[in-house]
Amino acid sequence: MKSSLSISSRVRKAFHQLGLTDYEMRAYLTLLQRGGMTANEVSEAAAIPYSKIYEVLESLEKKGWINNEGGRPARYYPKNLSTALEINRMRVEKELRRYERVLLAEIPPLLDVAGDREKHDIWILRGEVNVLSKLKSLLSGCDAELQIASPWINRELVELILPVLALLKAKNGSAKIMLSTDCSKALARKLSEYAEVRFRDQLFGGGVIADSGEAIIILGGEGRKPTLAIWSDHIGLARIAKVYFDHLWKDAKPLK
Repeated sequence: MKSSLSISSRVRKAFHQLGLTDYEMRAYLTLLQRGGMTANEVSEAAAIPYSKIYEVLESLEKKGWINNEGGRPARYYPKNLSTALEINRMRVEKELRRYERVLLAEIPPLLDVAGDREKHDIWILRGEVNVLSKLKSLLSGCDAELQIASPWINRELVELILPVLALLKAKNGSAKIMLSTDCSKALARKLSEYAEVRFRDQLFGGGVIADSGEAIIILGGEGRKPTLAIWSDHIGLARIAKVYFDHLWKDAKPLK
């Protein structure tokens, strides 16, 4: 059994640095080249032993590189390269933040450093760059539940959100997105592939809540660009935002 793929040493090294094994790399590239395939077909085309193929495909799906479409037999589809790389980057960043939290929690007590380990922050964010930067950080740190309310939507925001939604879906997380009725239905349908989308006639502001513990409230903007917001990881404020979101969500109309 021999794979027809020709993989340069630079490409192989890049995939290894991104956390993929040789088998995972070959399986992904084979799917990218040929489209949807069964496990048996991937095994044959990528020269991966059949005894290993399900383990390889399950790992790729968990890491966000492929999707599994159920059936008998199940078929596997690759995510496009840019989406897969973005998901992978966010996954790695999330792992790094987890390690950082471990060190920040465990090292100070060992050094007898006094301080409040439960300190929470509230920031006022001014300017589109600052708002979007903090929004990107909040999204990439979301682990299980995401709630978004926005009176407007554009392609840039969709491209920012989609990798997070795809990663959440792969982990069986949940995502709810509430938009104003004058938002683009085409962009809303794209989001609905990974999240539940509803509409309201009026949304006077926007916001994002991650895992019921961190929130950004958009207070103002210019056109369709957020320029003023409040961010907080205070659990009480995040819960208030969540309660308000849930209240609006009940009367929102599903996307048709």
